[in-house]
Amino acid sequence: MSTSSADQGRPEHQPPTTTGPIPFEELPDRKTIRKAVAASALGNATEWYDYGAYAVVSTYIASHFFPEDSSGLFWTYAFLAISFLARPFGGFVWGPLGDRLGRKHVLALTIVLMSLATFLIGVLPTYETVGVLAPILLALLRVVQGFSTGGEYGGAATFMAEYAPDKRRGQYGSFLEFGTLGGFALGTVVVLALQLILPEAAMESWGWRVPFFFALPLGAIGLYLRTQLDETPVFQELDEAGESQESATRGLRDLIVDYWKPILTMAGLVIPLNIANYTLLTYMPGYLETKIEMSANQSLIVILVGELAMMALIPFCGGLSDRIGRKKLWWTSMIGLFVAALPMYFLMGQGFGWAILGFAVLGLLYIPQLSTISATFPAMFPAQVRFAGFAVTYNVFTSLFGGTAAPLNEWVVGKSGFLEFPAVYVMLGCVVGMVALFFVKETAGASLHGTDIPESEPEDFGTEAIAAEDQALDEAGR
Repeated sequence: MSTSSADQGRPEHQPPTTTGPIPFEELPDRKTIRKAVAASALGNATEWYDYGAYAVVSTYIASHFFPEDSSGLFWTYAFLAISFLARPFGGFVWGPLGDRLGRKHVLALTIVLMSLATFLIGVLPTYETVGVLAPILLALLRVVQGFSTGGEYGGAATFMAEYAPDKRRGQYGSFLEFGTLGGFALGTVVVLALQLILPEAAMESWGWRVPFFFALPLGAIGLYLRTQLDETPVFQELDEAGESQESATRGLRDLIVDYWKPILTMAGLVIPLNIANYTLLTYMPGYLETKIEMSANQSLIVILVGELAMMALIPFCGGLSDRIGRKKLWWTSMIGLFVAALPMYFLMGQGFGWAILGFAVLGLLYIPQLSTISATFPAMFPAQVRFAGFAVTYNVFTSLFGGTAAPLNEWVVGKSGFLEFPAVYVMLGCVVGMVALFFVKETAGASLHGTDIPESEPEDFGTEAIAAEDQALDEAGR
């Protein structure tokens, strides 16, 4: 396994690393790794359950929290964007703390904040009851949710990546995104079940609140799992060697001054990733219902079928990235989305069955990006700034391009009547991503230990490398 030299990203003033890959016999056993995967994925599912539930009950929120004569659906999506404005602040706070105090402690705090904020949305008074205070309280809870998410996603990805064996990081890391879609799908299933069971009047009156109550038990389970695990092997090694950050503020300074190149490169990938993500998974339910004029149940079925198909493909793509590298999958995804976006959006406008097909095709083309986030992004930074690098970069550019995707699409489609604009927006994002991908280093199979930016050689990944690591782990009883 190789690590990069100073001219590949380590600041010139930084001494050569004294740490490296630890022996196989000292690695976590597979049972511990599975627990780490479950703890990360469930916390991530809780985060995205909130976004999924909020998205699929957006029409109910619009009618309860805003005046009847206002553009309620636009403002509902705008409040979703408000939570994204808070995410960078969360990243700037939680990320450096995670590099200073450890990944585990920060993740315990973020999951508590997230689940409480989501639960409280379900008990808020409406505009009819308290007037303008209702949207103000909704906005405050969206800010809290966004602030906690600013540490949750980057921390969970870092936690999982640093626990996973080097040659299986793509496969194990993909389960974080399985949790992402699982949270979205669970939100969709809960709302769809309520709409099928409850009379329309009951759903409109109080049924829309029920999905938000599920966040509390989800968060409690995730918190329990996380508190049962030790700190990641990578951070333990870094801390014992005295190479963890002296303070959170120093870590943030080191990140911005010394690692601005990987920040820009990662930003170029975050932009298409989040435009596609929030256009397809957050904006789509309201788009199908209000623009394509499908029924509420039909629009949820379209999303649910697509999400289930995407979940089935995620572990396969994650494992494939361990064999052929991350970059090939990203190229496949962005070229595919660029070519297929317009035809598939046109197809979705032709009817219910065509909408299922069109959404499923776009979702499956998106999966090669989504399934490899946890393997790709943490490896773009060395261990001592990894949490901060991921959290700050991801959340700043997610707030700019992910959180604005739904309201921007809603505004343009509403003003112009151009129903295929969301496809054009996805295509523009893919262009940015393809430019950035030229500058991305391949990291499949590379070690995440040490204070250098990881970079792999061709022999570090592939079927033979995976088999050799599995054999060594078996011989070490891990």
